[in-house]
Amino acid sequence: MTRVGLTGGIASGKSTVARMLVSKGAHLLDADQVARKIVEPGEPAWAEIVSWLGGSVLRDDRTLNRAQIASLVFSNSRALRKLNSITHPHIKKYFTLKSKEIALNFPRAIQIWDVPLLFEIGMDRDVDIVLVVVADEERQIIRLGERDGLSRDEAKRRIASQMDLQKKARSADYIISNDGSLDYLQDQVDRLWIKLTKG
Repeated sequence: MTRVGLTGGIASGKSTVARMLVSKGAHLLDADQVARKIVEPGEPAWAEIVSWLGGSVLRDDRTLNRAQIASLVFSNSRALRKLNSITHPHIKKYFTLKSKEIALNFPRAIQIWDVPLLFEIGMDRDVDIVLVVVADEERQIIRLGERDGLSRDEAKRRIASQMDLQKKARSADYIISNDGSLDYLQDQVDRLWIKLTKG
């Protein structure tokens, strides 16, 4: 079993790289999916968030209004830290349990831990290899505008709220650049896969 911690900046292309690795046979644990799962109505993290922010962040179906919460925390570093202090322990617990389950059923599996805040929450210590996807900030801004409909200023705030991408890259075992074509990205993934699976 090899656990690969996949991270990078927002809109740097982590999900695309993850899909490419999965298509080669990797098993994916996606922190964004897990984050949604742990805040479903009735879950402990959901209850903690509602206790903190109140019922105004709930939709009619009792699910969290994620857009409302995002607009709150990304402009308030204290609120972002508070939200992370609620969700991160639950995310880490889920990853640990799921990773053991995959290892039990697929002992030689390559697990991809897609975790945007891999370094920030110390999960880099829980993986065997750290892979960082990098992209030019201007490309990140454009992608955030196209993908999420964010204004340029809002996109820059989202990027600034995260750990510096170059700092992440300096702590990586492998770096993939997503500033070129999709074919160039695939070529880098193909070469990485050979390294991960050799021997």
